[in-house]
Amino acid sequence: MFKLLKYAKKYIVPALLSPLLMVGEVILELMIPLVMADIVNLIQAEGGITDDSMNQILRYGLRMLIYAFGSLFCGAMAARVASVAGMGFGSKLREVMINKIQKFSFSNIDRFSTASLITRMTTDVTSVQNTFLMLIRMLFRSPVQFVVALVITIRMSKEVSSAFLVSLPLILGVLVVFAPIALKRFKKMLEMFDGFNASIQENLTNIRVVKAFVRTDYEKKKFKKANDELMNAALFAEKLMIMGQPVFMMIMYGTILAILYIAAKAISAETLLIGDFTAIYTYVMQILMSFLMLIMLIAQFFMSQASAKRILEVIDEVPDIRDDDATVTEVKSGSITFKNVEFKYDGAPHPVIKNADFTIESGEMVGIIGATGSAKSSLVQLIPRLYDVTEGEVLVGGVNVKDYKIHALREEVSMVLQKNVLFSGTIADNLRWGNKDATDEELVAACEIADAHGFVSSFPDGYNTDLSQGGTNVSGGQKQRLCIARAILKKPKILILDDSTSAVDTFTDSKIRKGLRECIPDTTKIIIAQRISSVSDCDKIIILDNGTINDIGTHEELLQRNEIYQDIYNSQQKGGDDFDLQGGVS
Repeated sequence: MFKLLKYAKKYIVPALLSPLLMVGEVILELMIPLVMADIVNLIQAEGGITDDSMNQILRYGLRMLIYAFGSLFCGAMAARVASVAGMGFGSKLREVMINKIQKFSFSNIDRFSTASLITRMTTDVTSVQNTFLMLIRMLFRSPVQFVVALVITIRMSKEVSSAFLVSLPLILGVLVVFAPIALKRFKKMLEMFDGFNASIQENLTNIRVVKAFVRTDYEKKKFKKANDELMNAALFAEKLMIMGQPVFMMIMYGTILAILYIAAKAISAETLLIGDFTAIYTYVMQILMSFLMLIMLIAQFFMSQASAKRILEVIDEVPDIRDDDATVTEVKSGSITFKNVEFKYDGAPHPVIKNADFTIESGEMVGIIGATGSAKSSLVQLIPRLYDVTEGEVLVGGVNVKDYKIHALREEVSMVLQKNVLFSGTIADNLRWGNKDATDEELVAACEIADAHGFVSSFPDGYNTDLSQGGTNVSGGQKQRLCIARAILKKPKILILDDSTSAVDTFTDSKIRKGLRECIPDTTKIIIAQRISSVSDCDKIIILDNGTINDIGTHEELLQRNEIYQDIYNSQQKGGDDFDLQGGVS
């Protein structure tokens, strides 16, 4: 928790001002019972309210009003500046986390589930934020109120104050027993939040699939299970709090009864004035409440420790791919060379790419084909350093990709991933992800290359048509073409299409390839495809087989000499050119 406080530096002034105002509020508040005691003692001494005592009572009343309004002002201002510091601290934590996540490589992201990251940025940050808010308000208020009220009570009556010698150690003992157990239980509850959020995210993201397969009842049951598990974990964690509160209240009210008994005897023995008793009783309530608040603060602090650790796991995660020692800021050409490249994912027993060795000249159009699971996507993701090679080298423009500044490299490598993603906003907004300064003419030109201009123009609002989140109001083929146009707008030296025309017909696929060849001839184009027709006119075709380069050649060369290519070609010809290779996961 304390490691995270450095992110509150920007709000140090309100964070320090709040406790100071709280101290002012407490001191002024504690003055009021003393004045009340003076009034009661005056009335007792005078035998009632007399003309002489009335003026004194009015003066006491005026002092009480001044103290009350002063305390109210300090309390209100303390709450105001504490809220600024607390909300600002939470905002800064979320900003630091999202900035760190943006630096993660794919392998870093693989270690955290999306649902877990969402929980950490929402539930965990809120927990830490609330604890910080309580710290800057109650960490000073409760101890000051406790100490000052206890000192005043002891000075007014040591006999009455003796009751605290029993009650306060009892409360501390209960805390020592309950706190460590509660911490473990709340950590478990937060892990359940991850699973709960994962269930919701998966259900809502894939709601169309759920409805298409009539799996609503199944998803309801799955949600109920995750929800019930979260509820049970929360109940399990809260049981200690539920059990602890009655124990605290029993000790507190037992203390009050003991004090009333001792005070009654003292008043009967005329060793304690009634006015002093009224003040002592008020201070006793404040002592117990401040001590209880301090206990709650400590308990909240321990509970938020689990959240703080989960936040720090994200902040302290070191990106696997960094460019601290890189110096090259310019990609001179789109040539690509793989030198004895081997790659395996974290935790995987065997490499998915083995001994990859080939060269692609700048401006070439290269096809990559192979069975599902042959590591086609893994291969091309090494080019922009979405992953780093385990062994060997990947060179772009004759320079090892590790020597480039990551931003400079990825600016020149435009990639359309298997899963096409569009964001909420207009079509033009989505296209300008490729180039934020692109003109309307450049948008049209890119869409014409991707064969998207026709359907975009058919919409009533054209390029200003709003897309729903994920682009669910356009078809799969339209989404693919928009993503291709977005990638073209970057004007990269290397363009990678990872099975990005699978949802379009062969005629449209052919038009897109023709546009790529004719309109951006200097750009190196890599096309991953399942259909031979999608790569048949490429300058060369790379055949991957279980992570190794099986063969490289033109369509005609491979058709003559390569058995894998011949089998694929013959199968697709028999199946109407819609053959889908079988195997593992691509």
